[in-house]
Parts: sequence; C-alpha cells; structure tokens
Amino acid sequence: MAKAERNHAKPKSISKDTLPSRHVTEGPSRAPHRSYLYAMGLTENEIHQPLVGVATCWNEAAPCNITLSRQAQAAKKGVSEAGGTPREFATITVTDGIAMGHEGMKSSLVSRDLIADSVELTMRGHCYDALVGLAGCDKSLPGMMMSMIRLNVPSVFVYGGTILPGRFKGRDVTVVDVFEGVGMHASGKMSDEELLELESVACPCAGSCGGQFTANTMACVSEAIGLALPASSGAPASYESRDQFVEDAGRAVMNALQLNLRPRDICTREAFDNAATVVAATGGSTNAALHLPAMAHEAGINYTLQDVAKIFKKTPYIADLMPGGKYTATDMYKVGGVSIVIKELLDNGLLNGECITVTGKTMKQNVSEIKFPENQDVVYRVQNAITPTGGVVGLQGTLAPDGAIVKVAGMDKLTFSGPARVFDCEEDAFYAVVNSQIKEGDVIIIRYEGPKGGPGMREMLSTTAALYGQGMGEKVALITDGRFSGGTRGFCIGHVGPEAAVGGPIGLLKNGDMILIDANTGRLDVDIEKKALESRRKKWRPRKTNHNSGALWRYAQTVGPASNGAVVHPGADEETHTYCDI
Repeated sequence: MAKAERNHAKPKSISKDTLPSRHVTEGPSRAPHRSYLYAMGLTENEIHQPLVGVATCWNEAAPCNITLSRQAQAAKKGVSEAGGTPREFATITVTDGIAMGHEGMKSSLVSRDLIADSVELTMRGHCYDALVGLAGCDKSLPGMMMSMIRLNVPSVFVYGGTILPGRFKGRDVTVVDVFEGVGMHASGKMSDEELLELESVACPCAGSCGGQFTANTMACVSEAIGLALPASSGAPASYESRDQFVEDAGRAVMNALQLNLRPRDICTREAFDNAATVVAATGGSTNAALHLPAMAHEAGINYTLQDVAKIFKKTPYIADLMPGGKYTATDMYKVGGVSIVIKELLDNGLLNGECITVTGKTMKQNVSEIKFPENQDVVYRVQNAITPTGGVVGLQGTLAPDGAIVKVAGMDKLTFSGPARVFDCEEDAFYAVVNSQIKEGDVIIIRYEGPKGGPGMREMLSTTAALYGQGMGEKVALITDGRFSGGTRGFCIGHVGPEAAVGGPIGLLKNGDMILIDANTGRLDVDIEKKALESRRKKWRPRKTNHNSGALWRYAQTVGPASNGAVVHPGADEETHTYCDI
C-alpha cells in the first residue's frame, strides 16, 4: 500500500470497554487523571482513543541508541494516523562496547531484566493498551521483547538499525577489529598511530555493532519470531528508509490492537524454534541461547539451552557474516536482509511457515514474494551451505552437566584438548594474555563470572579479541561460566553450567587439569576421575563477592542458571492474571 493511501485511510474505531486505559480515561471518577492528560495538550478525542506506549532505549551512551528518539517520532506518527494516542517514554541501556573489559560489564545482563521490568511498570502504572518498543544495543532487544511477552498487550518491536562498516587500510572494519587491535598493539604488531587511526574510523556513524553480533542476531530473531515487521530489521540506522519502517510499525500495532493479536499468540514454541534456526543459519551470537529461553519464560514455555542446541545441531550455516565470516549486517541488507534467509530456510522445510506474525499473516505469507538474489555470496543456498550444521553448537559433559555453548562459524578445527590455566576473574586472564603469559595449547578457564558469581555474567570480548590480535586465537581455547560477545571468534565456550559460584565442576578445576573439547559430538569434559572430583567438591567453599548491596546484590539473590536464560522471576507459569486483561 502506498504511503498516501495509508495516510488517508480512515482509522477504525476501537472500543475501550476492555482495554487497560479505561481505568485512567473513562467515567466521572477519572476526571483527575484526565486533567493530567489535558495538561500535556491532549484533546478529548485523543484521551478517549487507545493509549499506546512508545518505549525507547534512547541515550547518549553509544551510537546504537542515539537515533532512537528520532525514530520514536516516526512510530508516534504511525500510531496517530491509525487512530491511537502515542505516549513516549524511555528506559535505560548499558552498552556492551563501553562496558566491556572492566567492572561495568557486570551491569550488562542485569540491564536486560531491568529494561523489561521498567517497561512493564510504566505500562502498568499508566494503563497503556499497546506497545511499540524500539531498541538498539545488545541486551535492550531481548529486554524489550521480554516486556512485550510479559505484558501480552498488542506489540510491535522495532530495531534501531546497524552501524555502517568503517574502512581501514582498504577493508571493512567493525569495533571488534579495534578490540583485536588492542592485542596486536600489545604484541608489537600495531603501532600507536595505527591503533589511533583504526579507532577513529571503525564506527563511522550511528547504529549498533556491524557484524552478526548480539544486536543484529536479536534483530534477526525479532523478525523470525514474528514480533517485528518483515524486512524492518535490516536498514542501517543512518538510512532515511528506516523511519518509514518505524512509521509502519506504529500503524501495525493499531492493526494488532484491532485484531486483538497478542505477543503470546505469536511467540509459540514453534516460533522460538524458528528464531533459533535463523540464529544458527546466520552464525549468530551465542547470547541468543541465553535470551531465547528468557523470552520463552515470559510466555510460560520451558525452552532451555538444550532446546536451542538441538535446533543448532540440525541447521545449515548459510550467511557468511562477521565475526566468523567476511560480511557485515549492511551487506546482508543490501542483498535482501534476513527475509532472504527466512525464505530460503522455509523453502527447504527448515522453518514452520504457519506461525502467525504481528502482521496478522503467517511467516510463509510474509515472504511469499521474496526471490533469492543471484550473483552474491553473502547468503548461500541451503544445498550449498557454508557448513551443513549451524554456526553455533551446544556442548555438555563432565565439565558442563547443564550445558555450554560455542560459536563455530568460520572455524576449521572443532576439537581441542589441553591443560587448564585457571583464573577466578576476567581481569587476571586479560593481564596474562596481554603480558604473553599464555602458551599455545592452553585452555584458559575464567570462572566466577556466571550470573550469580559475577554477579552479572560478564562478556569476555576484551580477552578473546586480545588473543586474536596476538595471533593466538586458533592456538588456545577459552572456557567460562560467563558469556562472550557476539563479536567473539575462536574456540571460546561460554554459559558453562552449573557455574562456579554454586559449586559447578568449573569451580573445582586446578591448573594442569586436562580439558577435552569436541564440538563435533557436542562434548565438554575434564579428564579427572569421578572420585577425585568429588573429593575436591567436599573441600570447595562458596566465594563472596564485593557486591553486597544495590542492584547487583539483588540480581545475584534471584537470578537462575544460564541454561534457563538467567531469569529473575517465576515467569508466566505462576501468573494468576496477565496485565492485558486487567
């Protein structure tokens, strides 16, 4: 439908008899409430229309969030033209690129759940009827989608868009190249002047980190699971065309309200399988195996790391994207975006095309007219897949009874064994790396960085990137009960569970223990006799952290294991009502 036709279409009126906003706008007893709305310039008609929350993670912390306030205005325009009254509000974000490599990263995963909570509380407190949510940086995407599923009011998710690639010495670069440049600099392979030039050009404009890192992975998830409009996640943040997608999202949420189409109608188990399939096919971030279970938890669906791993194991890897591949998210957008991946997977029976989406149509209907682009090597045909199984692999074994995960996209060698080098925090491991204290063949163990033990389950990009920059990326392995950035590459295994803080096997390791990794068979083991391991367990004692008050303390008291999404509340299974039905 042309834009002019959309703008002149008469909005359908929606009765407020059962909508949450009736509690603040209807009847004589709500005169005081209405007086506040008049004070902000709303008309009587606008007050009695559905109230639609337009939530953004706008801030001036990083380029991934900086355009969200502008994009919110487009969403509000779409809502207004479709007969709703938009009410804009903001929530926090913690931007991983700036939080990385120091204590600030403990705040990152915690922010995901705080985002979900703050959006929920704003919606509840003001009785909004529907939600358009805009997010840019890694944890803000799942956090926003978690709030949508939890509230279960008609909702549309909007990604703020990727950054454009930078150019350095004739090649495309992203911020991950800068992290790896730190390792090159430390080993004398890059001068001060070269590092300064690289950091100056790697991030040329607004938008989220440019490879198939966590933000772009979860943006693909938003389309694959059906909460975002088709093709809406691809356009870079700096492209004017993005505002049209956002405006359309405002109209779409009003259509969903008219249809009473809710997130839990969309986010079924089959839809989560679709999302996991797209993550695997694009070599996406291992963090998806943390966020998909957490999103499912909001819908009352028991979806664990093992469920995600089963999907990963049978999905071909078809999108050649950084960090394991050679292309950026912008490159995939130019050949057709994630819609191309979805259509190719559907045509080969790897997705459930009957899942309903926020458009009111099925996944199959949404991409029915998509044609696979020829003469390009960003996205491959399934029959010519880069590898026959997914770019992400789940592991389990004596070192990880509850599971672990590794991104294998772009890796040739899928087995590794070596002696453990044990560190009880990331800083100590990073110091050892940049001071060349790690030997070829070592298996670096970074523990007490899990959800409880960190607390906050830090990412380890500074350490892994420094290894790559030194030329050690393929010569060592790294295992942690923490997480890895979507930009991490190499034999880096995260989410090891149970974590060290609760007495998991990773907390019992000693320097020199032989570690055995096999990503072909999905095994992660330590070569220690069971009796000897039990003897160590009897001597093990919990460690205290330095975070004994405040948000990190509270998080550590409630957070569950990474295999279940590191969730902090009982979820939909314990609900006696949902917000949408108040």
